[in-house]
Amino acid sequence: AAMGLVQIFRILPNLIFLLMGGVLADRLPRLRLMVASDGLRALLLVVVTILTAAHALQIWHIYIAALIFGFVDAFFMPAYSAVIPDIVPEAVRPSANSLTALSGQLSIVLGTSLGGVIVAIGGSGLAFGLDGLSFFISAACLLPILGRVVLPARSADALTPNAIRELREGLHTVLHTPWLGITIGLAAIANMFVGSVFGVATPFLVKDTLHADASAYGLILAMFSIGAIIGAVGLGSMGTLKHRGLLTYGFWIVASLVLALTGLASTVALVCMLTLLLGVLLSGGQLLWTNIMQALVPAQLLGRVSSVDQFGSTVLMPLGFGVAGWATGAVGAVPIFIVSGLASAGVMALGLLSRSVREVQ
Repeated sequence: AAMGLVQIFRILPNLIFLLMGGVLADRLPRLRLMVASDGLRALLLVVVTILTAAHALQIWHIYIAALIFGFVDAFFMPAYSAVIPDIVPEAVRPSANSLTALSGQLSIVLGTSLGGVIVAIGGSGLAFGLDGLSFFISAACLLPILGRVVLPARSADALTPNAIRELREGLHTVLHTPWLGITIGLAAIANMFVGSVFGVATPFLVKDTLHADASAYGLILAMFSIGAIIGAVGLGSMGTLKHRGLLTYGFWIVASLVLALTGLASTVALVCMLTLLLGVLLSGGQLLWTNIMQALVPAQLLGRVSSVDQFGSTVLMPLGFGVAGWATGAVGAVPIFIVSGLASAGVMALGLLSRSVREVQ
């Protein structure tokens, strides 16, 4: 219950303020916003580290820390997504995005294991302290390039900055750009099926259907991350691709079908192979989508559009977790994998009915 509350306290402010983070990413210097977010998160973890070292840390401290962390984190990711076109030439942008995805997946593979080792050797205080240090290092890496990105000068007849109006401009852009609005809306539903089911039902598939232990579950998760790394490296080496709209939807639809097949797998080895492929496809589809947005969304709107995209990707996840947990307990993991995979594939296939989606380059 406590772990669940920690996740709620972290996710809710992130969702609430994510759209405002996109507004600030288009109004303020993006690199400075990222440095400020890194610094505040580092200081927060320093406080938690001190409380831990003094044996004064209580659960309500963690709730407050998670709440603040989720709030500050909401301002980092939109700025991060929007600043890539500012600092990376278009010709090598796909490679830069692939390296970003690669580093993220490596951190999942290595970080989970490393975190356990750190706690075992030095306790939670050392883990919190090193986590805080990582944010200071992140901020330090940004400092040398702070002056490379300058916001465009406002024209004399430009409207006075207004957060609500600017947020509406971002939403208006998404809603009145068919390929953007359709994809974000459909992906919100598909993510609810794929992400929630994979996160909730996989342990029960391993335990009740495959009759395997926790080590098998860990291996399956590792294979997913390895697949995501392969997808990132593969897409990054291909440069700019044609028909990226069709390719993106193709990746996502096939990934959904792979999820459905995973429910039919009878061995851990087969589940690992399918999960590896799932990681490749989801990572590849996400990278293609990132490249599309950076190429086609106007730079002055990219922060807001990115925040709407990130909001749409996660807004239905809490509902999905709840339904997936209830359904898995009621009917078991196998039918949930099959139904969710087929439903996700069907939802994403609807997007291909739109000419604007099919013609995205």
